Amino acid sequence: MIRVLLADDQTVVRAGFRALLDLTGDLVVVAEAADGVQAVELTRTTRPEVVLMDIRMPRADGLEATRRIVADRTLDAVRVLVLTTYEADEYVFEALRSGAAGFLLKDIDPDDLRAAIRTVAAGHSLLAPAVTRRVIEEFARLRGPEAQARGRLDPLTDREREVLALVGRGLSNDEIGARLLMSPLTAKTHVSRVMAKLGARDRAQLVVTAYESGLVRAGEG
Repeated sequence: MIRVLLADDQTVVRAGFRALLDLTGDLVVVAEAADGVQAVELTRTTRPEVVLMDIRMPRADGLEATRRIVADRTLDAVRVLVLTTYEADEYVFEALRSGAAGFLLKDIDPDDLRAAIRTVAAGHSLLAPAVTRRVIEEFARLRGPEAQARGRLDPLTDREREVLALVGRGLSNDEIGARLLMSPLTAKTHVSRVMAKLGARDRAQLVVTAYESGLVRAGEG
């Protein structure tokens, strides 16, 4: 069973998601939170695999709640999926920077919602939908490369920078291996080393870093 925590200040929204998930044999809602502070507290006590996190909530918003969850080393196994009404929500970008595994629009199809939860629970980022990469690309373009982000690449070897650039362009391990003439396993090893050196939780943060540092620029693909 995949344990899910729902965090949204609207009771109707939480009830809707619970109804969808309760119809699924391998997913179970273990708690509901009406604000960001409660979301963090319940995450610590119930230890879900996945938190469906609304952005706009009282006390602490979803962005701050995500930061607190990601910063808590005892919650390393918890994955945060951000919920939003607008795919161009500026806070989505900040949430991805803060360690969210991806984001979902609230009008998502039920089957896609269940698939998304399973994807992040398995340890993967929700980067498959083109909209996720578009959000990262757009806000990185508006901000421009950041000097601090460029400096973060200093520990990487030339090969690791190549790998990071390809991750930033959305390539899978198989595709990276084919592009760099290495096995998918070797590509996966390089990706894991890059994540370790950059302190990234998943590929979503690698994509953000690739754009913020200027290693990948908007429009490249």
